[in-house]
Amino acid sequence: MSRPAPLSGFPEWLPSDRIVEQHLLDTVRRVFELHGFASIETRAVEPLEQLLRKGEIDKEVYVVRRLHGTDEDADSLALHFDLTVPFARYVLQNAGHLEFPFRRYQIQKAWRGERPQEGRFREFTQADIDIIGRDTLAFHHEVEVALVMAEVFRALPCPPAVILVNNRKLAEGFFLGAGATDPGAALRSVDKLDKIGPDRVADLLMSEAGLSAEGARLCLRLAAVRSADTSFVDEVRALGVSHPLLDEGLAELAAVVAAAAARMPGAVVADLKIARGLDYYTGTVYETQLVGHESVGSVCSGGRYDALASDGRATYPGVGISLGLTRLMSVLVGRGLVSASRSVPTAVLVAVTDEDRRHTAEDVAASLRARGVSTEVAPRADKFGKQIRYADRRGIPFVWFTDTDEGHAVKDIRTGDQVAADPAAWQPPDQDRTPTVVLSSPDEETRS
Repeated sequence: MSRPAPLSGFPEWLPSDRIVEQHLLDTVRRVFELHGFASIETRAVEPLEQLLRKGEIDKEVYVVRRLHGTDEDADSLALHFDLTVPFARYVLQNAGHLEFPFRRYQIQKAWRGERPQEGRFREFTQADIDIIGRDTLAFHHEVEVALVMAEVFRALPCPPAVILVNNRKLAEGFFLGAGATDPGAALRSVDKLDKIGPDRVADLLMSEAGLSAEGARLCLRLAAVRSADTSFVDEVRALGVSHPLLDEGLAELAAVVAAAAARMPGAVVADLKIARGLDYYTGTVYETQLVGHESVGSVCSGGRYDALASDGRATYPGVGISLGLTRLMSVLVGRGLVSASRSVPTAVLVAVTDEDRRHTAEDVAASLRARGVSTEVAPRADKFGKQIRYADRRGIPFVWFTDTDEGHAVKDIRTGDQVAADPAAWQPPDQDRTPTVVLSSPDEETRS
């Protein structure tokens, strides 16, 4: 069999990178649970018709069909492209068993048929939190989910992150006040600003949203407003556009920014070019940039939605934010920003004196494992020098010898120090018990 070519857009991490990924997953899960979010998992597929109702993603959906299926089931199911639409369906199906407001987190794979590039994959893992109510949901949750995710970023071994916020009411009200005949098209056009630039966005605003040249210019000036405090309100007012929906959105966004600044200064910044292209957002919207790595785009996004889920009797408004774990991994690993202390969980390699005495090494390994120490037994009874080199190549810090002049002994192969040890009592130092993940740059704070 010839060497297989990689399949673009479907990442497979090396063992050391996988340790980084697991560290991210564990950290995210821990912070979510500290804030009382319950874990759920939804199925991988949804009815295609349901997925295509939510935003401009018809060209990105992977259809699922049986190899020997019939025309009746062709194109009927598709892999979910995010976790919000499946969550809305989950809430409707299980509303009678849930207590509202329902706080959920979900860490799961999703699929999109995008063109692969840095930060964009066809198969990827997302980590979402959502708070969803029945008929009503308090506004303060729009501040809460942003601050929970800000806390996640501060706990991760990554560059500083800034959560950028806007409000769909503010944006739509401004577009309407500026003369747009299709505010949804205006939102989608502004959402492409970083990708295609202001000139092409202006053309789209005129051709697709019905704006005049002056109206398009005002919308681009709005998109340039950015502030870490509520001063953006005066900047928007100075543009001379008025609309009741704009007033409502300005008040809500000012409340989010002020409340976030009081709790976690600098974590949340108003950026009025943030639009979010999906149709279901109705209030606050979020995107997140890594400082110094803005070119990769948003690594975390979401927003408020008031009508995503409804069963005809009740409506379930919610607010959520989603961390693109695979995108974050591609930045941290691809740009060499983080590293794992070793590529295996193993802390100790038990050397084998000869094959007839392998059982002795296995007994030591069993004793260490019983106390939570990750342990391997050497694969062959080579000379001890070869067994030590084997451990060194894999990053295993300690080698255990069962038959020295002093009995059992353990060697730290990084320093060369060797001491007598009791297999029923010895423990590795805390920093060596499991692999650690740290920022590679000496200028950044090291966190594990």
